Amino acid sequence: MVSLPRLAILLSTYNGEEFLDEQLDSILDQSVKDIVIVVRDDGSSDETTAVLARYEKKYSEKFCLLPSDNQNLGAKGSFACLMRYVLENKQALGLDRVYMMFADQDDIWVPQKAEYEFQRLLQIERRESSLIPALVHSDLEVIDRHGKCIAESFIAYQGLKIDRGNLVNLALSNLVTGCTAVINEELANKALPIPNDAIMHDWWLAVTAAAFGAREYIDQPLVRYRQHDANAIGAQQFKPALTVAGGLWAKIKAYEVNPHLSDVAVQARAIRATYGGALNTRQRTGLLLAGFLGLRLGLLQNLLFRLVRSF
Repeated sequence: MVSLPRLAILLSTYNGEEFLDEQLDSILDQSVKDIVIVVRDDGSSDETTAVLARYEKKYSEKFCLLPSDNQNLGAKGSFACLMRYVLENKQALGLDRVYMMFADQDDIWVPQKAEYEFQRLLQIERRESSLIPALVHSDLEVIDRHGKCIAESFIAYQGLKIDRGNLVNLALSNLVTGCTAVINEELANKALPIPNDAIMHDWWLAVTAAAFGAREYIDQPLVRYRQHDANAIGAQQFKPALTVAGGLWAKIKAYEVNPHLSDVAVQARAIRATYGGALNTRQRTGLLLAGFLGLRLGLLQNLLFRLVRSF
């Protein structure tokens, strides 16, 4: 394998003792060996910190465990904290340039995950005339808590349309699962600080890459994504919309308000406020319309969603 730059793998933990050993072992078993695992615990009350201390002692050259700050920031805040730490301490971490991957505490990485994604990211950088914000992500296999396969493709299971990857469509629906993503230093610097109105860190990274650089997808499940009752987000199986019988009023009543789209609307306004000056007219208009998706009438919300998706 061609020698690769050192890679930082960011891991945020919270009460993850049950599956953490298996995840850490899968990271340490990667074909890419020049890594540093930068870990922040988000206020665990179980034995998670003891597991981390054991690994840090055994693999001291590959581990950097941030001191406890006794704060529970949630996944978005904790990963943002890790990103800032890596950018500010890259020399101490042995990084000439910053390349970051994100790890959840309960998944399993296939042995070539880091290699395949990192190589693709470096290919993007080599073909561009200047260094641009870049992100590479992949599909996942969905498994249950015992490791049994639920779905061979997370993307298909969720009903996601991977080709709908322009900025406005990404503002509506996130295609990037953080635990599959690798980003470069330019994207990390551009995305920070992540606004409070961003739904998740990986979603914000996806829209930032779409606005200013490149996002590429590997159509291969490189992470075994464990689905259980403690997932921060979790995989939701896609269900086609039901055909509604009856007259116009029956159809109007059948459309329920989607409360998630209210959060999408808030985030769309944050994207426009943060990046609007650098976006084109079509992008700004699409985000402007997306900012009204908090409508409390289901039919209008649905129609507006379809309109915005055309941008």
